Amino acid sequence: MAERSTAAVDVADNSGDEPLTAKADQSTSDGVAQNRERETDSEEAQGSGGTESPGKASPPELHSGHKLARRYRLEECVTRLDGFSSWRAVDEKLRRAVGVHLLPADHPRARSVLAAARSSALLGDPRFVQVLDAVEENDLVYVVHEWLPDATELTALLASGPLEVHEAYQMVSQVSQAMAAAHREGLAHLRLTPSAVLRTSTGQWRIRGLAVNAALRGISSETPQRTDTEAIGALLYAALTQRWPYDNDAYGLSGLPKGVGLIAPDQVRAGVHRGLSELAMRALANDGATASRHETPCTTPEELVKAIAEMPRIRPPEPTFTAPPEYQRTSYQQGYGRPAPHMGATQPVTAPPPPLQSRTGKALKWAVSALLIAALGLGSWQLAETLMQHSKSDDTQKTKTTDGNGKGTDKTKPGKLLKIQSVSEFTPSGTGIQEDEVSLAADGNPQTAWITPQYKGYPNFGNLPNRKDGSGIIIDLGAVRSVSKVDIGLYRSGQTMEILAAAKDGSRPASLRDFSEQITPLSQAGKSLTKQLEEPIRTRFVLVHITSLPSDNDANTYRGGISEIRVFGS
Repeated sequence: MAERSTAAVDVADNSGDEPLTAKADQSTSDGVAQNRERETDSEEAQGSGGTESPGKASPPELHSGHKLARRYRLEECVTRLDGFSSWRAVDEKLRRAVGVHLLPADHPRARSVLAAARSSALLGDPRFVQVLDAVEENDLVYVVHEWLPDATELTALLASGPLEVHEAYQMVSQVSQAMAAAHREGLAHLRLTPSAVLRTSTGQWRIRGLAVNAALRGISSETPQRTDTEAIGALLYAALTQRWPYDNDAYGLSGLPKGVGLIAPDQVRAGVHRGLSELAMRALANDGATASRHETPCTTPEELVKAIAEMPRIRPPEPTFTAPPEYQRTSYQQGYGRPAPHMGATQPVTAPPPPLQSRTGKALKWAVSALLIAALGLGSWQLAETLMQHSKSDDTQKTKTTDGNGKGTDKTKPGKLLKIQSVSEFTPSGTGIQEDEVSLAADGNPQTAWITPQYKGYPNFGNLPNRKDGSGIIIDLGAVRSVSKVDIGLYRSGQTMEILAAAKDGSRPASLRDFSEQITPLSQAGKSLTKQLEEPIRTRFVLVHITSLPSDNDANTYRGGISEIRVFGS
């Protein structure tokens, strides 16, 4: 049951079609599924509801236990609709769960389903649920795809309320980037609903049914990029408000009130992030909405990706820590050989001994009090004398370090804040990771940051071969300057890093060997890294070099970054 509830096939959910630009063939039933995973109503089970002669393409009579290609054993039918069925199955060869779409070879849409499945399989993008096989065999056409038992549909996530703002930001960012990549390869989804978007246990978002779901239902569009962009806008709208952005209920969400039109998410629910609200309206503007502040509408996923990149990055919430359990005394602390007290039993409290009430006791207390007062007086006098001597020595030192014009000659002064001409990502392998955001590390705003992607498994940038020298940022001061201090604000504490400088005659350094001067040793830093140099360094280029990333709210994922870089000198 756990697998079925988290990875069921999204082909039976018909709600919410009308507001989108994509239209289904007349053979597609438009009833709202009450139980999408078990939709086997009598009419749909027979493939009725269209004009394409369901008798010509009746669903194949299959049952649990049936094997396809002597390999895929059908386990449970999760959808039976319009002449095709979808199953949870087991790949006995690789011993893993898979999903299977089945339809007769003479089904009117069999050829288009095969073509869509094979095109989707060629994409090979891990952000999409992968098509594993597409076969025509024994009067059957079947498509085998991944089954993700650890994933949760966006539909299920929204059942408990809107998404947290960072989660909604991650969802729209990852879905937009994935769909932009698909459209660059000529593939569209056309059926991008909340049940087609999944969040895995590691926090990654994946999309299922690319091209295939639309082919199974006979959906087409003359403007596929616009259709998918509007669908992403609807997903973001729902994630922010827990409402479907049209006046009909769909996907377990209530629609907007009748007659009010499409209003911005921050007008539907208090506390909605303003930037994400405007982004949703820009994506939905093609369907009659008015984009806030007269921003231009986004008509393609690529434009949506650019609009997201122009927004200030939304940081994840600070991790919450649970209170430790109540301290329990050990048997050793309770006394050698004494049993531990029974939990819940009331322990007798031993009364403290009575205070000293005798004449001798009172005299002893007065004597102790007098000694304490004398000790405090003596200590205070010695402390005052020490402070006065230290103050005199400081005055003498200040006199020595001041010339006749009254100007200090301390060589460790930080100097003035130097202007940074440009910043670039340190890419020793020739490929960057977030090159379009590197300017955020030197824009004078500590609230923005250059942040690495999330890496899995290893803190050294995922242990990827092209990241063996780490990453970081190169600062170009425009000319050779005397650098006396470097102050760096970090996105997260726990990064292993160092600050290096190129030789004063260096030109366009690109590898580690080009940075011969070490300003700070390689070590783990906190939320900031500051170094005041005893002797200034003459250089034009400074490298903030990161070799290892801290945990990203998960024991198996890592992320780091730089918030702001300031260089002082003359």
